[in-house]
Amino acid sequence: MVAILLSLTDLAIYGVLRVYGVRSIRWSRIVRPIFLINFAESRQIRRAFRSIRNTLPEITYVFLLFMFSLLMFSLMALKLFGERNLQTAEGLPYFRNYLEIVFDLYVLVTTANSPDVMMPAFDFSSWYALFFIAFVIVNTYIFMSLFLAVVYNNYKKHLKNEIRKLAYMKRRKMIEAFNLLKEEEGEQLVVREARWKQLVKLVAPDISNSHRELLLRISDNEQKGFVDKKSFVQLADLLNIQVVTLKLRSHPLARWVPRVYGSAASRLLRGLVRHRAFVWTYDAIILINAIFIALDEETPYISYAEWVFLALYITEILLKVYTYEPRAFFGKTQFWNWFDTLIIFAALTATILNATLKSTTKYNSQQILDIVFILRVLRLIRIVDSIQRFRVIMNTLINIVPTMLTFGGLTLVVYCVFAIIGMELFHGKIQFFPADSNAPHALECGNPALKDSLFARGKYCKNNFNDFASSFIVLMELTVVNQWHVFANGFANVTVQPAKLYFIAFHIVMVIIIVNIFVSFILEAFFVEYSLEKSEVETAIEQKIQELGMGVQEDELQDEQLLDNMESDEHELEGEGGAKPQPKGLVFKIASKTPFPLLRRPFCVPCPHLTTL
Repeated sequence: MVAILLSLTDLAIYGVLRVYGVRSIRWSRIVRPIFLINFAESRQIRRAFRSIRNTLPEITYVFLLFMFSLLMFSLMALKLFGERNLQTAEGLPYFRNYLEIVFDLYVLVTTANSPDVMMPAFDFSSWYALFFIAFVIVNTYIFMSLFLAVVYNNYKKHLKNEIRKLAYMKRRKMIEAFNLLKEEEGEQLVVREARWKQLVKLVAPDISNSHRELLLRISDNEQKGFVDKKSFVQLADLLNIQVVTLKLRSHPLARWVPRVYGSAASRLLRGLVRHRAFVWTYDAIILINAIFIALDEETPYISYAEWVFLALYITEILLKVYTYEPRAFFGKTQFWNWFDTLIIFAALTATILNATLKSTTKYNSQQILDIVFILRVLRLIRIVDSIQRFRVIMNTLINIVPTMLTFGGLTLVVYCVFAIIGMELFHGKIQFFPADSNAPHALECGNPALKDSLFARGKYCKNNFNDFASSFIVLMELTVVNQWHVFANGFANVTVQPAKLYFIAFHIVMVIIIVNIFVSFILEAFFVEYSLEKSEVETAIEQKIQELGMGVQEDELQDEQLLDNMESDEHELEGEGGAKPQPKGLVFKIASKTPFPLLRRPFCVPCPHLTTL
């Protein structure tokens, strides 16, 4: 409401001044990004802003101490170098203006102007290098690390408080739900089985009947026909654990040609494909392929080798489809299998098209060649899925992607605010001209104030605030930090020197605060993923599956037979040579987010032993 009132007020003032021909600044534009965080779907972004707000007090004390150190070093630099008539490489006075010294040393904290800022003093005397070494150690390494430590500590503390609050609210809501559904059973209050089923079907309509029956057996462990208060309160946790229910299927070839598919030669072939040596062999092929990609394709043997590698990759996919049940191999969750297949067949299509066009006399399609080269490089990503540690990291990154999007939204809001301010301050001050332009001051980005400046000599004219897209690109470059002082000096030259405060403010907000919070989140996410243990509820589900369905024992599933990147339960339940009989029925698998396979054991529930499933 405040943002709307401010916008309406600004609109009225702007309209009145426009009538009288007076140009004014639309100052209310900077509050527009607030609307992005007020949607119901932006709840996570609001939580991120609360984390920043709660972290600010502690950051403020560290920042004040950092500024004190910066001002003290700047004063020492003025006294050490101000009276020595030193000059920069551009012929400008060196460290004679206190405010300029503060800005240059602040830039040195980000290492963007190192070692250039030191060279005039270093050329005068080698001993002066000690001043800059001490400055970098204190302000760059100690204070910047201190910022991260404070941000991480406060982020973790407020995250715990947030989780504790949410857990309390969840428990209170579950108790309220129990009080609405409770009935008397002797001396205790319970929820009847029929009403419990109706509730679960209402709040989780997508889960299967088998899954629902499994949860009921856990909640009503003694099968009394009702659920007590303690078990009912755990229902939210039970529903929050993803349990995959899969029906075991035999391979289509086992039904169509059972004698051939079950022959000794077929079992031997499938055993070889399941063996780890098969994976290692193709890992080696991928590495050899990487070497050939880096070599000159114009050599005939290199060109022929590409067809050999394609044939090997296609053979691998066909062997896997022959060995594993196709619907499990190409399941919805099998990202790497889909990626592998699509990349290989896209590369095959592009290579055939490229070879066909090359055989014609009018071949000039660089786009086809670019596609072929990109697809060849993308094939190397397969190595990520082949190495266990790589897979752990990738699984962790995939699990935290939804929360990373929250910080993407937070960054978008900050970028919008600074882009609007930048457009108001610097719009039209810098122009971009093509290389062959004859426009006046084209080499100075359309502004004579930039003559002989690093900004103009670096050809940064396209980095301007003339539109929203260009503003976002400039802000992204400022976030990377490198050369940001050149941008700050360039825009200050075409406006006023205090304009540098805009770039310093963006660095403080974006790099020191938000990027450090993002790093804190990544650290916490990896700590959680690497130290995650099964909850009591998850353990209860596993135990109940074993009790009800005579779950597969650990010694029946050797570790080398577990295929972490597939849902092929036929493979998981067969022996290495395919000799073990395959149980018929349902497989329940806890889809834990932990990257360790031991916490993702499958359990088999044969239907004859559990008629309700």
